[in-house]
Amino acid sequence: MKKAVILLSGGLDSATVLAIARSEGYACFCLSLDYHQRHIAELAAAELLARAAGAVQHRTVQLDLSIFGGSALTDVSIAVPEVASEGIPVTYVPARNTIMLSLALAWAEVLDAQDIFIGVNALDYSGYPDCRGEYVQAFQQMANLATKSAVEGKFIKIHAPLLAMTKSEIIQRGKALGVDYAQTISCYQADQLGRACGLCDSCRLRREGFTAAGLVDPTRYKL
Repeated sequence: MKKAVILLSGGLDSATVLAIARSEGYACFCLSLDYHQRHIAELAAAELLARAAGAVQHRTVQLDLSIFGGSALTDVSIAVPEVASEGIPVTYVPARNTIMLSLALAWAEVLDAQDIFIGVNALDYSGYPDCRGEYVQAFQQMANLATKSAVEGKFIKIHAPLLAMTKSEIIQRGKALGVDYAQTISCYQADQLGRACGLCDSCRLRREGFTAAGLVDPTRYKL
């Protein structure tokens, strides 16, 4: 089996990506990041998802991005918006996907793996610049310039299978692959029990996705 590093946050999208990678025959090595995010409960969800999917390994990297702040997810003095906003929202975490992909790239080289999966989406998303197709392509190009693996002819591929899918399409694909979305946490301000606020942008997109897919939303809400 080919090895792949799967970036696994514990949310709906990354859980679907893990199921896709597994269905394509990859031996999955899951990587999560504890960056002192407000919704830290997602990491417990990631552990459950990795175990349920039969991941070969699941590792969580500790990297405190709250020392920089600059995001509602890493700075408790910045409120998580509970209404839709224009432009790039304050929940954007500076360079988060670049940091996570770099960590995944480092582990992939150690594992002698040439495939990395990430759950970015350019349709039903919050406007983050590091969720676009051109960003994924640029990172892949950089990875194949900067690694011993690529120099020796083992090129790295960044897989973003959800990139052009709507949230409802993502949910339908995951359900077909047996993903238990009740185990996932998407809320930007989930409490310690993993209950969602039902008000933030992530909760809104998730709820609309289940409605459009014609499926019951299994999310546990605080309200």
